[in-house]
Amino acid sequence: MTSMLPDEKPSFSARLSTPRRFGAAVVGLGMLAIAGATLAFAPPQHATGLMGSASASAIEAVAPSSMAMPSFANLVEQLKPAVVSVHVDAEVSGARVASGPDLGGDNPFEFFFRGFGGPGRQGMPMQRVQAQGSGFFISADGYILTNNHVVERAKRVQVKTVDGKTLDAKVVGADRQTDLAVLKVDRPGDYKFVSFASTAPRVGDWVLAMGNPYGLGGTVTAGIVSASGRDIGAGPYNDFLQIDAPVNKGNSGGPTFNVQGEVVGINTAIYSPSGGSVGIAFAIPADTAKSVAEQLKAKGAVNRGWIGIVVQPVTADIAESLGLADAKGALINDVQPGGPAAKAGLRSGDVVLSVEGAEVKDSRDLARRIGELAPGKSLKLEIKRGGKDQTFTLTAATYPKSEASLQRPGKTEHGDAKLGLSIAPASAVEGAGSQGLAVIQVDPNGVAAEKGVQQGDVILDVGGKEVATAEDLTSAVSDARKSGKRSILMRVKSADGTRYVALPITAQS
Repeated sequence: MTSMLPDEKPSFSARLSTPRRFGAAVVGLGMLAIAGATLAFAPPQHATGLMGSASASAIEAVAPSSMAMPSFANLVEQLKPAVVSVHVDAEVSGARVASGPDLGGDNPFEFFFRGFGGPGRQGMPMQRVQAQGSGFFISADGYILTNNHVVERAKRVQVKTVDGKTLDAKVVGADRQTDLAVLKVDRPGDYKFVSFASTAPRVGDWVLAMGNPYGLGGTVTAGIVSASGRDIGAGPYNDFLQIDAPVNKGNSGGPTFNVQGEVVGINTAIYSPSGGSVGIAFAIPADTAKSVAEQLKAKGAVNRGWIGIVVQPVTADIAESLGLADAKGALINDVQPGGPAAKAGLRSGDVVLSVEGAEVKDSRDLARRIGELAPGKSLKLEIKRGGKDQTFTLTAATYPKSEASLQRPGKTEHGDAKLGLSIAPASAVEGAGSQGLAVIQVDPNGVAAEKGVQQGDVILDVGGKEVATAEDLTSAVSDARKSGKRSILMRVKSADGTRYVALPITAQS
């Protein structure tokens, strides 16, 4: 599960609401405790002469010699002064104190805690809690990077350095989408700081993780990069590193270093059946962290590019339905009215193949690249539509603060047994809207259920054609079979938005 790294009593963690994603749980590295709980800390190690040093340059780390079992002692001695423990007095709803952190509705880690039964904010008194995590100096004048979930809803923030100093700090800016936050200590000084790596680590490279696990400040663990490009469902802009250096609650916001002493990641979550380390931890890559930190320092917020589309991966089934040779690119399943994409002429069913000439691997790749654009940036998209390549030019806008959601519909009459679902015109079903076919019932053993179609979904179009009646659906399926297709593409709207679903169809009608 994913735990946010603050204090150790009680530990807040939950199993994923979608067990198909992980067999165990992804845990945010933080912990929360009711105010007044006793916190245990390891005695701080003194590092005299480091704070307020004459040099404001980044730490020059000493890499270990290339032995079979290298010592990291010289490296750790150089890096430790830049890593801090973060201590927070926060205010959360009473329901969250008993059930889990109050992450906010659009927090990227909110879905990890859905099993707790909802936010429970209304009518519940606010309670003060203490939290702790980790962070590290990113500039000589006292800016610190940590996780947003460590300092969210903070009333007071203090950081403790490795030589035992306690410094008051304030939150300069935070970004929920990447779970990063920047702090600034109040006391002027010339602080030892570390720099971000300019290149991504390779799988198998040695790494060191530093932080404040379970309140044991100044803890160092070693391991390797186990994998890269991990998707743990924590938002569209992160592409996590997986490391096997032991990381636990309280490590959130702490750095992961390469053997050159450069930050390659920010420890954020662990994969665990128990809440403790099992050797699978996730870190936000340095390139993402650096970009976000620079914007938070300068403006207190992150302005992302937005073009007004909702996309999904192109699976093998979808590629076959669209006549694509490979399952690559990002399929547009919704174009938001008035957005840059709508103004440029993009529409649902288009497949984005490249941005500015660079191939789009999948929907996550496209989301990250659009999000990295500065609002006002002009760009060219190569699109596959109806089997033909087209190019569209549009201008990125600023990412909107909120988006509307869809209300789920209720009951109905007609059906398509071959697909394993019962349908009715959406206009005849309360709350389903005026377009498409409302799904009234789904055969749990049918092909529709296998592909994730649920009761309450609305089928907007089938095979690229809008549907309003059961006859429209039957006709579209029949046409697909006659043309030799093995699956048919449906655009489906649910409470979570719209998506395309490729349903297998039998050779016989």
